[in-house]
Amino acid sequence: MATWILIALSATLLLIAEAAPALPPVGPRDAVEAAVSRFMNIQNGRSDDAGGAAGRSGKIRAIVREMFDFDEISRRALSRHWPALQREEQAEFVTLFQDLLERAYLTQVEAARGDEKITFLGESIERGGAAIVRSKVVTRHGTEIPLDYRLHVRNGSWRIYDVVVQGVSFIASYRTQFDRVIRAESYGALRDRLQKRAAETAAAQH
Repeated sequence: MATWILIALSATLLLIAEAAPALPPVGPRDAVEAAVSRFMNIQNGRSDDAGGAAGRSGKIRAIVREMFDFDEISRRALSRHWPALQREEQAEFVTLFQDLLERAYLTQVEAARGDEKITFLGESIERGGAAIVRSKVVTRHGTEIPLDYRLHVRNGSWRIYDVVVQGVSFIASYRTQFDRVIRAESYGALRDRLQKRAAETAAAQH
């Protein structure tokens, strides 16, 4: 009996080991810290290729796309509504939501340009390979804001799928809003609202 228990446990551990993605050579904290450093250099004009406002926006967007897993973000934000969409609708939503988040991020960046500092506090890797990178943002008034990045491995690299500010998950916030609109109206209504918001944000940034 003991032999069969050991065999079963060994098989289980083998399955777990095969299911867990191989961790990249660069740790999650180093990956996030490097991206933030690049971002800060561009934001504050210390990068050779920062350029003007348009140049900064393009470079910052490139970093955001490199570090954030928008497919996973979109799936988690729509939660139980995601499987109900056709594949084309899912792709459309990812593109729309990504553009909206990027534009919202750029707006915040320009508003806080040079006025905030970020300090990284540590990292932890959870079972299954997900990770949390802990940091804090210090505003120009000296206020400290806890900021945690949640990451997983995608295509051999650490990718962010959630950001938690002062204990509040931005994915959870969007999930609540999206669910409310879809249940009260429809997915089409949510899509129309996001398209309108994206158009308004784009107009304001020009």
